Amino acid sequence: MSRRRLVPEILDDPAVPDDIRARSLADVERSNRLFGGLRAVLRALDDALPALPAHASLLDVGTGAGDVPAAARDRAARRGISLTTLGVDLSPSLVRDGRHRIGLALCGDAFHLPFATASIDVVTCSQLLHHFTEEEALMALAELHRVARHRVIISDLRRSRLAAWGYWLASFPLGFHAVTRHDGPVSVMRGFTAEELRRWVRTATGATPDVVRRIGWRLTAAWTPVHGAAAPNSNAAMAGVGA
Repeated sequence: MSRRRLVPEILDDPAVPDDIRARSLADVERSNRLFGGLRAVLRALDDALPALPAHASLLDVGTGAGDVPAAARDRAARRGISLTTLGVDLSPSLVRDGRHRIGLALCGDAFHLPFATASIDVVTCSQLLHHFTEEEALMALAELHRVARHRVIISDLRRSRLAAWGYWLASFPLGFHAVTRHDGPVSVMRGFTAEELRRWVRTATGATPDVVRRIGWRLTAAWTPVHGAAAPNSNAAMAGVGA
């Protein structure tokens, strides 16, 4: 497979008007339901639920419209677990609009999460990591690892030319916005191979994740965090870039 193509995504520009951002994010939420993105996160969450207490917490980083924590809360409830959900996103408008779906929504970034070490039972990060360069991704992975107590779940795109072209073609009959039609295929080509994702998690955290290929050209990486001297700090993670 060719290298990641770091073509800019339109929605990564903070100058994009709030109404266009909201319209395109609605397309993304719909495509995640149709093409396996939401299912991938929930399947990985299923593996974590048996280890959780009856009252647990979940933080979704890069939460967007808040669909992941809302679905996770419903999934946990069916297993008898009361899940307090939190979401962090860089966009103030998304945080404002998503508050009705999330227990607590905060404006912030994945590199400096406002939570103590090992303070959140499950930390999820869906369709966010591909927005970052390798250096940025390693910093984000280290931070997700830091705040998680029981499980970290990453869900993202598996790089594929076929998937990129397929998404672009499907976007027309689905009526997606022009921004979505541009960003969707770009996102796919910024995605990962299973080995890349596994290596980045090991470099950033010292953990060896369970990496699973999911339907719809999705990948999940999940691991149980171990805190202490064995876990590399952010400087050590950065030194491993390209290893």
